Amino acid sequence: MEENGNILKDVHLRNSKLIIDGSNLFNLLYFNSGLDQSHGGDYDAFEDQVCKFFKALRDCDIDPFVIVDGGSDYTDKKFETLKERAQSRINRANSLSMGLQGSGGVLPTLIKHVFKQVLSSLKVPFAQCICEADQDIASLARSWNCPVLSNDSDFYIFDIQAGFLPTSHFHWQKVSVQRGSSIRYIPCKLYTTTSFCRHFNINRQVLPVFAAMLGNDYVKLHNMGVSLRWEEYSSMEGRFARFDGLLNWLARFQGQEEALDSVLRLIVHGNNRQKMDAALQGLSLGIEEYHLPPSCLERFFNDGVGPGPGHLPEPLRVLPDWTLLPLMKGSLPSCMVDVLLLGRVMQGTQVEDPHLPCGNNTSRPVRQVLYGLLLGGRRAGHSSQRPPVNNVEEYYREGQNLTSSMVEAVLPSAAEQMQLDTLHHAPRSVQLKIFLETLGVSQSTLSSVPPHLRLPVAVTCYWLRHAHPPPDLPVLQALLLGLVYGELCRQRKSRRGFMEGPVLERLRGLIQRGRRSLDLGVAHAYSQWQCCLRESLHLNQLLCLPLAEPQCAWLYKGTLVHQLVTKLRGGLTPDSLLIGGPCSGQLYRAMLGAILNSHDAHEAAVIPLVSGPRRATHPSLTQPLDDLTASLHILALEEDDDDGAGGGSKAKPEDDLGWTLVSVRTRHKSKDRFKRNRNPEFSRKQGRIGWE
Repeated sequence: MEENGNILKDVHLRNSKLIIDGSNLFNLLYFNSGLDQSHGGDYDAFEDQVCKFFKALRDCDIDPFVIVDGGSDYTDKKFETLKERAQSRINRANSLSMGLQGSGGVLPTLIKHVFKQVLSSLKVPFAQCICEADQDIASLARSWNCPVLSNDSDFYIFDIQAGFLPTSHFHWQKVSVQRGSSIRYIPCKLYTTTSFCRHFNINRQVLPVFAAMLGNDYVKLHNMGVSLRWEEYSSMEGRFARFDGLLNWLARFQGQEEALDSVLRLIVHGNNRQKMDAALQGLSLGIEEYHLPPSCLERFFNDGVGPGPGHLPEPLRVLPDWTLLPLMKGSLPSCMVDVLLLGRVMQGTQVEDPHLPCGNNTSRPVRQVLYGLLLGGRRAGHSSQRPPVNNVEEYYREGQNLTSSMVEAVLPSAAEQMQLDTLHHAPRSVQLKIFLETLGVSQSTLSSVPPHLRLPVAVTCYWLRHAHPPPDLPVLQALLLGLVYGELCRQRKSRRGFMEGPVLERLRGLIQRGRRSLDLGVAHAYSQWQCCLRESLHLNQLLCLPLAEPQCAWLYKGTLVHQLVTKLRGGLTPDSLLIGGPCSGQLYRAMLGAILNSHDAHEAAVIPLVSGPRRATHPSLTQPLDDLTASLHILALEEDDDDGAGGGSKAKPEDDLGWTLVSVRTRHKSKDRFKRNRNPEFSRKQGRIGWE
C-alpha cells in the first residue's frame, strides 16, 4: 500500500481543519527528532519541535484540533495488549540502560504534561478524552468532514469520508509554495476507505471484519489457538500473501454478518465449540470498535462544555460531574479514570538500574494519597456493580519483568472528612494542607521560592527523604542547577532585557553532545525524582492547584544534569558556574535554602545540622538522608543575630510569569559554599530573596 498510488494519493494540504491524534503526534515528534531517551529526556528541545510543527500548520492556514488519550478502555478488553506493551517498554528501557541503540523508544516521564502545556501556550485547541481517543477522533472527523492525522492503523478501517493522513507521509518540515503564488501547503499522502475498497473490489462494510481477522488491539485469533490459512486464497507469494488472500476471500460478501458467519463456519471445521464461542466473542468485540457513536468533542470545541453525565456509558458515571470538563481540558490526570473504573494503574517505565527497585516505588506514598482521595469518597448514590475498594492494583517493573501488587489507598488527616464529589469546593487552605502534608513540607519552607517553582522544590524535599539509594550532594546540586538553567531559558524566551546570558551560556556549554555515556546510579536517582514530580502534579491537579503548576519543559534536561553531576564530582563548584549572574545565584540559594529548612524540620531530631541535643525518632526516617547529611552540614542555615528578629515579607501567593529580585530583611543568612573572594556579588551581605 505504501507504494500504491491508487490507494495513497499525493495531496497538498492547506486551508483546512485537521483532527490530530495527539498521543501519536507526541510520540512521532519526540522519537523522530532524535531526542535523548537514556538520561530522562530533554523537554525543552521537545517543546521546540512542537512549536515548529504547529507553526508549519499555521503557515499553511491549517486549523488543528488535537485529541489525546485519556484513561484505558472501560470495557477492559485491551488489558492483555496493555500488559504486553508495558513489558515491551521495560525491555526497551533495559536495552538502553546497557547502551544498546535502535531497540525502540522510551518516552520521558513528563512528556504528556509538557505536550499539553505547550498546546495551551500556543492556543492550539485540544481535548483529552475520558478514555481512549480513536473512536472520538474518527467520529469528529466524520462530523466535520475533515481529515485525520495519525499513524494508528485503525484509521485505515474507520469510515472517514475526508480521509486519513499517515504521519509517515506528512512532510510538515517541507512546507512548499505553489508556483506563481504565495500560497503555502504541506505535501502529504491521503488514504480513504473508498480508494482501498475500490482497488481490492470489496464492500466497505466488511473492512472491520478484515481488521478483526488480521488481529487488532482487541482480538488476536492465533492467541486463541485458531489458525486460518488465508494464503490459499492468494496468487501472491511472500509476506503479503495472507493479506491478499483474506481480501480476495472477503470480496464475495456484501455485509458484516454474512462475512462473520462464513468465518465462523471455517473456524468450526477444525476447532471445538469452546474455541468457536471465544472466537465469535473476540471478533464481535474487535468489529464493534469501528462503529462510530456520536462524539461529545464537537460540543466541547464549539461551546466549551463537557459531556453530560446522561450521555456517558453507565460505567463512566462513577466519575463526579465536576470532573468531566476538567478531564476533557486536560487539567485533571487521566489516571484517575483507571483508578475509579478499573482499580488499576499501569506505571510508566524509564531507563534506570534494573537491579534496583523500580523508581516508581519512591513516589508510591504520594499515589496512595491520590487513591485515598479518589476511593475514600466514592459516590454513595452511584449504582455501580463494582464493589467498593480500598486498594489499587499497580503494575510496574521488578527486575526486568512486569509485576503487580495491591497498594492501599491512604487519606491524610487533613482529608479524612472529604468527599470526592465536593473536593473542588474544599477551602484552598485545606487543599494546600493536604498537598504539603503528603510531601512533608511546610508552607513557610517554600515562602522564599518563586511561586511557579514551589512545587518542584517541594518534590525535591520529598525525594531526598524517600529516594533509594539516597542521592549524594552533586546529584542534588546538579538538579538545582538544571532548574536554574530552565528558568533562565524561560526568562530569555519570554522577556526582553535579559541580563544573565553568561551563566546560561556556561551551563549550555556543558550539555552532552553526540554519543552519551550513562551513569545508571544517576539515571536511577533522577528517574525517581521525575516519578515523584509526575505524581505530585497529579495530586496538585486533583486538589485544584493549591500550588501553581510549573512549566514542565523547563524543569529537567537530562543531557545537562547528568553532565553536571560528572563535573561536580570532579571538583567543579556551583559558584564557578553562577559567576556573573546575581539572579541565578540567588535563585539557586533560595531553592537550596528551602530544601535545607525542610531537612532541618525532618532531620534535626536525628542528626542535627547545627550543634544541639539529639532526640529520638523512628529509624526509618533517618536512613534515606544519612549519607547526605554530612555534605549538607556545611550548607546549613545559621542564625544571624545582627539582623534582629523582624519578620520578612513573603512572596506573593498569586502566580507570576517571572521573578524580580527584591531585598527582604530576614533572621537568616546563608552559609553557602560559594567562594566569596572569587565572586564579589556573593560576598555582600544580602537578605533572603523574595519575588514579585
